[in-house]
Amino acid sequence: MVIFGITGDLTARLLFPALYNLAHDHYVGEQIAIAGFALGDLTEQKLRDSLTESLHHQFGQQIDPELVKKLVSRVRFVPSDFESAEGWQKLHDILSDFDRDYKTAGNYLFYLATAPDFFLPVVQRLAHEGLLNAGNGQWRRVIIEKPFGHDLESAHQLSRELLKVARQDQIYLIDHYLGKETVQNIMVFRFANGMFEPIWNRRYVDHVQITVAESLGVEHRGRYYDHTGALRDMIPNHLAQLLALTAMEPPSSFSANALQNEQVKVLESVPPIDPEDCEWCVVRGQYGRGMIDHQPVPGYHEEEYVDPNSQTETYVALKFMVDTWRWAGVPFYLRTGKRLGKRYTEIAIRFRNPPLSLFRRSGATLPQPNHLVHAIQPQENISVEFVGKVPGPVLETRHVNMHFDYSDYFGVANRTGYETLLYDAMIGDASLFKRADMIEAGWAIVQPILNAWGANRGGELHEYPAGSDGPEASDKLLRHDRRSWRAL
Repeated sequence: MVIFGITGDLTARLLFPALYNLAHDHYVGEQIAIAGFALGDLTEQKLRDSLTESLHHQFGQQIDPELVKKLVSRVRFVPSDFESAEGWQKLHDILSDFDRDYKTAGNYLFYLATAPDFFLPVVQRLAHEGLLNAGNGQWRRVIIEKPFGHDLESAHQLSRELLKVARQDQIYLIDHYLGKETVQNIMVFRFANGMFEPIWNRRYVDHVQITVAESLGVEHRGRYYDHTGALRDMIPNHLAQLLALTAMEPPSSFSANALQNEQVKVLESVPPIDPEDCEWCVVRGQYGRGMIDHQPVPGYHEEEYVDPNSQTETYVALKFMVDTWRWAGVPFYLRTGKRLGKRYTEIAIRFRNPPLSLFRRSGATLPQPNHLVHAIQPQENISVEFVGKVPGPVLETRHVNMHFDYSDYFGVANRTGYETLLYDAMIGDASLFKRADMIEAGWAIVQPILNAWGANRGGELHEYPAGSDGPEASDKLLRHDRRSWRAL
């Protein structure tokens, strides 16, 4: 495995802990080695020491020191920029050493943990160096992180250029949300349980809410984020992916193409939002000063590398429809933002109200709507919210909750969400990765909004205090339809 940008935060926090978990659970064995390629003044030993420290910090007392030592000993480093002929020659030498010493047989997985500007140049250089050529049963694959493009046209252009130097089956476009157990379980939950799939449609579902809330601000990413914003950063990838998994039809199989085909159909069935409608079906906000965990935090304009006059949104809420037989007339409400009250991601299915005449006549409290909720982070769980009778001689009802938690039931802990994705890329299973047409379909549903905002037709930018649930205008978005957001 070759990690371009190995000295970055992604490797220390997510990729290397995922590799440790795979080694610990015996999904990878003796025939694995890791090369890092990045510009910096680190020596190979200092990189190994840094990765060791990160693993011990993340796993604490549960760490296996011998396994850490063994894994880190297989890390080699190319301290070079991506254009250096000397750096690429050193990479060739390291890969030859790996093939000889660890019997890796010329099978290479390239991971681009770099800034987006390097995606295409690195893949082009891999092709130029002959590192994408595979023969005699070998494989060569490239994992590319988000963001894939800046808008619909740039995503299409990037895809077109990549396919000039690499085959489609060599390109793995990663969305780490798909590595989370609860996200994968949406398909199993729907298609392996006969009691849920029959009511997963417009006849029984009132609406769907998808929430990705973050309590963190832009941290040290102000320069990147100020040219991106919440809409570009989250909707075409993470939230569009959750929407597609929730609304897709049963695939013909669990093969990559079958799964991806059904998800593309969903995204292509989302009618584009008319620019004239942006003011009432899309809300954008920007956080101001506030309190997070009882500590004061700065407003967006005070963040490092952010333009003091920036109009970049840090929050977006919108309403999509899915124009299919299953979902006609059912709104999907999506919201995401930074510096909200807590970190929380969920998909909430709200079912239609039952006939209420019986309860009006009895004098009992009217039942509240049922919800089925897939919580994705920070805890991964599934809950069914329904109405039960309070014990006693009087007919009184109360909202109750049936709750299934992954960590309680399966004892899974210290997972990054990348374990499954890395393993699947190693064995050539692309079912949890995106195809280029999926990404372009995600961009297509937000491009009309970007166009409207670019023409100053998207409504005002609403400020909300850090630590809140977002701007008040977001509540009005649902009140317009006589609905309300679930509390964070």
